[in-house]
Amino acid sequence: MKKLFLVGALALFGAMNAQKSSEATSKGKWVIETNAGSPLHYLGGSTAFSLTSVDGETIWNVGAEGGYFVADNLAVKAGLGLGDFGEDNLTTYRVGVQYYVNSKFPLAADFTGASTGDESINYFGVEGGYAWFVAPNVALTPKLRYNITLDDQKAPSSFQGLIGFSLFF
Repeated sequence: MKKLFLVGALALFGAMNAQKSSEATSKGKWVIETNAGSPLHYLGGSTAFSLTSVDGETIWNVGAEGGYFVADNLAVKAGLGLGDFGEDNLTTYRVGVQYYVNSKFPLAADFTGASTGDESINYFGVEGGYAWFVAPNVALTPKLRYNITLDDQKAPSSFQGLIGFSLFF
């Protein structure tokens, strides 16, 4: 009897979570997202929050992304990031799309540009994760990202682990 009750409770929770996520990612909604993650090479082009120290030098980055759902589960997104890498300041922009498979698994593809001083580099990025809806309009999203450099002379391609926090309106 306990097992039956547990299975029923899990099924109900899963159904409620699916309903929350499908409403949040429906056409006409907005999403604002911030991420915390591992810092990249100084021209890595991140819109995530990060802070680290390398050889006594503090490296930080802040950023956010926003998007509009043009169709159910499909958002067009843009982001901006600002960072400080010692003597260099970094500005990053990102434009792309994000699709939510089953309203829970975000998959994204985007173009990222990063510049500092007179140097710049571009990336094509792909990422995937799981959106855990803790409330009808709030999700925590662990995800993995791969930044593919479009100029390997300046910076390498790289993986990035992120924890996202999203608000849906």
